[in-house]
Amino acid sequence: MRIYVLDDEPIALRGSVKIIQETAPQAQIRGFGRAKAAFKHIKESGEYPDVVFSDIEMPGMSGLDFAVRLKKQCPDTILIFVTAYSQYALEAFRLHVHGYILKPLTEARVREELEYALKRIEKRRSAKLPQGQDQTRGAGAGAGAASDKGDQSIGGYKSGKSSESKKIRESGGNDNADEVQDVKANDRRNANREDKLQVQCFGKFEVYWKGMPLMFSRAQTMELFAYLIDRKGTECTEEEIAGVLWPEEAVKEEADKDELRSRVRILTGDLRRIFGSIGREDFIIRQGGRIAVRREAIDCDYYRMLAGDMDAVNDFQGEYMTQYSWAEITVGLQKFEE
Repeated sequence: MRIYVLDDEPIALRGSVKIIQETAPQAQIRGFGRAKAAFKHIKESGEYPDVVFSDIEMPGMSGLDFAVRLKKQCPDTILIFVTAYSQYALEAFRLHVHGYILKPLTEARVREELEYALKRIEKRRSAKLPQGQDQTRGAGAGAGAASDKGDQSIGGYKSGKSSESKKIRESGGNDNADEVQDVKANDRRNANREDKLQVQCFGKFEVYWKGMPLMFSRAQTMELFAYLIDRKGTECTEEEIAGVLWPEEAVKEEADKDELRSRVRILTGDLRRIFGSIGREDFIIRQGGRIAVRREAIDCDYYRMLAGDMDAVNDFQGEYMTQYSWAEITVGLQKFEE
């Protein structure tokens, strides 16, 4: 397993590297004091990390900025944030079960997060392999091989019934408790999503209702909805939407603005008809020529990423609404939402 550790505080960086090295003694570990240095090393060496432990706020870069940049450069890397927030503040993050560690790092917590990373690596690797192909090959550029079930290993880090896991249990860790916590968290998430429209922004834009693809009668109706999702509940004018859907026509001096607005109204009506067919016209808000999605009624990977859900962050592999040329995740000064 190849692990990168990022922290702009030298003492904290050395301490984190030491704990991670003790937890995964055969892993290849590199420490960086700046995100820029890590990105430069990746670019120059072609060396892609399996896991990155990063301070959630690096100089000049928010946690979300770093996540998006990392996943665009290293789509398969699992990101884990390290935070100095108080235990009280961390409880909000712990609702997501995995992906955050409170400073200072401990061997038990690092092992817990490496277990999480290993599961995601194995799941992603299995999904990519053709049926029947050997699934014991290493994941990522620096990964090792996996052994028999119950003692899987990537780059020297072992999970399952290993002696190292036994040490954790003896020191107070509880594998069964972790599994129960994962199941309960998944149950909570599934319950919250049951009556919501499921929207996939990562990769190709897709929409699902009750687990089934929602069919759009027009490609541009789907694109209109994609744009409203991208705007995250912000009201959009008909002129704005027309400029996105028909950019070449909209910029012409002789453009028929009324005609373009009429097209938007037709698509909006089509969108409301589609949602009406499933009894959920409330997914769309329309007032005075402005239109928006009802964000709280949407279960969206992009929205979960913005909320700090590390499962969603690690599901992002650098691609966003790939069928639309206008679509790109907005970064810059953006941070995880409160």
